[in-house]
Amino acid sequence: MAEPKNDDFLDDIEAAEAEELSEEMAEIDADLAEIDALRAERDSFRDKFMRALADAENARKRADKQRREGEQYGGSKLARDMLPVYDNMKRALEAASDEQREGAAALIEGIELTMRELLNVFSKHGIQLVAPQVGDKFDPQLHQAMFEAPVPGTKAGDIIQVAAEGFLLHDRLLRPAQVGVSSNPGA
Repeated sequence: MAEPKNDDFLDDIEAAEAEELSEEMAEIDADLAEIDALRAERDSFRDKFMRALADAENARKRADKQRREGEQYGGSKLARDMLPVYDNMKRALEAASDEQREGAAALIEGIELTMRELLNVFSKHGIQLVAPQVGDKFDPQLHQAMFEAPVPGTKAGDIIQVAAEGFLLHDRLLRPAQVGVSSNPGA
């Protein structure tokens, strides 16, 4: 009879150990599930962090680009408004006859010096003169055709007259040079 009690006792111990093992396994499974959930949450936060970091870097680059463009092209309205001053000074110098140049040499020299200073200021701020010459090829990126005329001895697309010079601000066109273009069909 003692043996059956011992077997019952061993069965009870095994049952208790099995139950304890089952509880430990359930606890381990719960811990593993919690670890998996924490890993998923960590990965989600890492993804959000990396996206936020990339967005911040893109915003910084955009702001730098806008700042550079603002520095380079922010004065384009003022520069455009100054172009008629250049045009008028150039016309004044071209209109002065030899007699007027002799009679008012100091005045003409003052206008020339002012014109030179204006061009220096333009250059300092990235404004470049676009001065095509008669015979140059028409470039629609830099020139505006004011008229076309068939002129003998020229090729179609050649500049035959320059009405007004153009200007670039760094790499952007402020004002195209206004030109007449040959439409000579024979060449």
